[in-house]
Amino acid sequence: MTPLPSTADTPVDHGVARLTHLGVIQVDGEEAAKFLHGQLTHDFALLGLSEARLAAFCSAKGRMQASFVGFKRSHDQILLVCSRDLLPATLKRLSMFVLRAKARLSDASDAFAILGLAGGAVPAALPAAPWSQLREGDASVVRLYPADGTVRALWVAPADTPAPAGDLMTEDLWNWLDVKSAVATLSQPVFEAFVPQMLNYESVGGVNFKKGCYPGQEVVARSQFRGTLKRRAYVVHSDAPLTVGQEVFHSSDAEQPCGTVVQAAAHPAGGFDAIVSMQTSAAADGSLHAGSASGAVLTLQPLPYPLLDDI
Repeated sequence: MTPLPSTADTPVDHGVARLTHLGVIQVDGEEAAKFLHGQLTHDFALLGLSEARLAAFCSAKGRMQASFVGFKRSHDQILLVCSRDLLPATLKRLSMFVLRAKARLSDASDAFAILGLAGGAVPAALPAAPWSQLREGDASVVRLYPADGTVRALWVAPADTPAPAGDLMTEDLWNWLDVKSAVATLSQPVFEAFVPQMLNYESVGGVNFKKGCYPGQEVVARSQFRGTLKRRAYVVHSDAPLTVGQEVFHSSDAEQPCGTVVQAAAHPAGGFDAIVSMQTSAAADGSLHAGSASGAVLTLQPLPYPLLDDI
């Protein structure tokens, strides 16, 4: 991969980044897992202390309102890590469904530190499978999908916990690795823009099709089993800046966009990389452009994981 800049001015593909763009929803109570199981796209009823979940919170129409990395800190406490710009509204919506459930939801963003670990900063004891969890003292370490061969993990601990050792990595550099992993984190500009499969969530462990009902479940299941899904997530590169929510156009149609930028970050060697959700037909031939049919050219990059065709 392209050597990554570091504060030590040496090429590294490892380090520790403070992730200020993420926040934490804390769910406490003996029915915390049961409550989340009925609201999110993944199975929380069977969530163990050595696992984590990628999951989405959807509208009744199956459109994603937030995405989470969720894990247990104890049998009666679950943390949901999500984009800070969606957290207040998401917390309010989730709280509306608590009713008589023995679960309490709160914004714990100030109570926890969230770090990204890459390369040699990832604990050797952390299992290799994505969404595995390891406890190191007060810290929870969750294995993420790799980026260009670089192993990665999410580190979450009480705010006063000493950070793990490692070279300092900028948040911008972490965000680029996040894009290269092709596992998208939803943010405000693309609120309710996609069903989970439009971001490949069924292929990266973000949807469980065998669990019970949750908001939007029928739409999500229908998209999978009836073959109605016409959009997927792809990774692209551009020499020009890209922004979340920016429309993507195909050379064959100057009027109607074929996709949307979901997540974007500056490439350390120049230009921008992005995750885009777009029509599968647009990836077959022709050229892709940002903003308009005459905008900056987008070059498709290989997806780092296979897409799940059958359940």
